[in-house]
Amino acid sequence: MTNTEINYKNIYYPPGGILLWILIFLELITFGIALIALVVSSKENPDLFHQSRLNLNTTFGAINTIFLLVSGFFMATTVYQFKLNNLKRSSFFLKLTMLGGFLFLILKGVEYYFKISEGFTLDYNSFYTFYWLLTGFHVIHVIVGLVILFFMDFGLKKSKKTTLEDLEASAAFWHMCDLIWLLLFPVLYLIF
Repeated sequence: MTNTEINYKNIYYPPGGILLWILIFLELITFGIALIALVVSSKENPDLFHQSRLNLNTTFGAINTIFLLVSGFFMATTVYQFKLNNLKRSSFFLKLTMLGGFLFLILKGVEYYFKISEGFTLDYNSFYTFYWLLTGFHVIHVIVGLVILFFMDFGLKKSKKTTLEDLEASAAFWHMCDLIWLLLFPVLYLIF
């Protein structure tokens, strides 16, 4: 492969492939539209949205933000170690990435438990409809991301069939989950 071919590939084929990036942009657009709908809806009843937001636990939201940001760092380190052909360290950092995702899900589950026990369910009011749909959809993405990362780790350890393209695609998906949370956290927990 010549340098010209490598440059061509890098320009037209981003890490993970163009189809993955189309999916990521569609997901971000979907969440963006939902957040815009949330803001527009909040203008119709600002007091309801403000009072509802006060019932959210910003400490849980901030800790979950830290979990995802740190796991994103570990995911980047995973790819870096893989590029150095250090599969054992790559697998180690991938496990730390997954740990961050699991910790996020555990804390989000605790938060969901408190919201349900307090009666703040999907149909409580329009703020909580947005809260449950947006955070629930994000949780689904984190679960899918963890399943993907599990298979990447399995490939690193057992069959050695994980490729750089596969790992970069997994990293791109995981970072999308981080980015979506970085949009959701301030809008849901801090702004209203």
